[in-house]
Amino acid sequence: MDRNTDCLAADPAGIDRASELLAAGQLVAFPTETVYGLGADARQGAAVARIFEAKGRPRFNPLIVHVADLATAERYGHFDHDALALANAFWPGPLTLVVPIRAEAGLSDLVTAGLGTVGLRVPRGDVAQTLLRRFAGPVAAPSANPSGKISPTRAEHVLDGLAGRIAAVLDGGAAEVGVESTIVGCYDHPRLLRPGGLPIEAIEAALGRSLAHAPPGGTPNAPGQLASHYAPDAALRVGAETAEAGEILIGFGPQASDAAFNLSPSGDLVEAAANLFEMLRQADVLGRPIAVSPIPEHGLGRAINDRLSRAAHPR
Repeated sequence: MDRNTDCLAADPAGIDRASELLAAGQLVAFPTETVYGLGADARQGAAVARIFEAKGRPRFNPLIVHVADLATAERYGHFDHDALALANAFWPGPLTLVVPIRAEAGLSDLVTAGLGTVGLRVPRGDVAQTLLRRFAGPVAAPSANPSGKISPTRAEHVLDGLAGRIAAVLDGGAAEVGVESTIVGCYDHPRLLRPGGLPIEAIEAALGRSLAHAPPGGTPNAPGQLASHYAPDAALRVGAETAEAGEILIGFGPQASDAAFNLSPSGDLVEAAANLFEMLRQADVLGRPIAVSPIPEHGLGRAINDRLSRAAHPR
């Protein structure tokens, strides 16, 4: 696939054009509060197939369907008491709920990878919300990058990886959160499928109990579960107190000396999450091994450590 990729302004004309392209079965990258997603009409099998082709994504890996509101989400999935509680508490926002799919949903089987569940999300952010309301349909959208590589938080990141493979990218500036959504399965009892931009502690507080955790291994039932994912080209070492010879150290907190490569000099996990993928990209272009300082395992630190462990996995 080799075509021109348009960069559209996030204004009414650009959003109208993005909506027209989606309706025509084309791929459009667009910003959400987490990262940029690669969108296709989730009802058009040929359009969804183009996502897998453009990304080089394995077809057993399901996709998240983005919609404008809870009422629309309920057209595609069955929401039990827990799913409704979480949707009402955190949508729009960085939470994906995996729920049983409705028989009449009309979504491409490629979206669900043939499973009986579907991941649904109502993203926060004016550009995503305006596009979804303008398009008035379900948009399947994984991160807008080649499969397994660093996720995009800016339009230029999308173009670096997918220019010539997709119709357009809608430029809405830098993503606010910087890591993908948290995914919770609500098809029997609530379980964490992927940590992400909504802290687990907030979800457990809303439920009034602890989340179960999905067992490792097996066929993915949600995105972001592959062992190797989010990876730079360079070798990556995590939990590094100091840099070894030849390494670039991406620090965290005031003890790290190189301000140019510090996720958050003040030790703020929200700032660190927002900077994670951009800083990995900046370090990667230098062509040296990368080390990353220890990150606390709470709040958004869980999502950061999840991304780093998958990025460092042998590949």
